Formats: sequence, structure tokens, C-alpha cells
Amino acid sequence: QLQLVESGGGFVQPGGSLRLSCAASGFSVKDYNIGWFRQAPGKEREGVSYRSASTGALFSVDSVKGRFTESVDNAKNTLYLQMNNLKPEDTAVYYCARRVRYARTWRDSRDYDYWGQGTQVTVSS
Repeated sequence: QLQLVESGGGFVQPGGSLRLSCAASGFSVKDYNIGWFRQAPGKEREGVSYRSASTGALFSVDSVKGRFTESVDNAKNTLYLQMNNLKPEDTAVYYCARRVRYARTWRDSRDYDYWGQGTQVTVSS
């Protein structure tokens, strides 16, 4: 069964760190590009980070550049999103998703098919 499961969210103070995990099953993360998205209350879902499986190239939205880093453990078939220096505006539900179409930019959710259930990240003092 094809599945993505996120974990690692939680409550953290501004300036803190969290590492999110995205465990894949039913397919190999070596074969697909995976993106991380987030959705804050009342806002549209936005792409924040993306990793090319073939080249390892990383892409991120300007608001998280230098703070968020995506990595992969192929042996565990799991991707990670290391988030440092978290800010209150990073508060959102975070999702990982598998990209299967390349008609748009990596930030467009319509190019992705399978999504995890999401993990809540709350940054507050």
C-alpha cells in the first residue's frame, strides 16, 4: 500500500528547532521527487522545500532559506525536514507529498499525487 506518514511536529518556542520525518511505503523515495508543503489556518497550502531524487538538488521558498534543510535516508525510505530558527509564522500543518507530474513549478500541489496526513508545528512563546 502506497503511503506517506509524517511525524516530528510539536510545540516549540521561537528560535527553536524541529526535525520532521516523512516515511514512505509502497514506493522508493529514490525514484520520486518529494516536496514539503505547509498550510496555516486560513491560508492556502504552500510549497516550502523540495528535493530532486536523481541529483539531490534542494529547493526552498525564500521565507525558509537558510533555516530549513531537506535530507533523505534511502535505507529507511524516509525523508527529513530539519527546521532551525523557527518563527511564529512557520506555524502550520506540514505535509510531504510525492511529485508525479512536471507541468508546473515544484511549489504547485497539483503536480503531486500521494500526501501524508500532516503533522502540526506550532511556534509560540
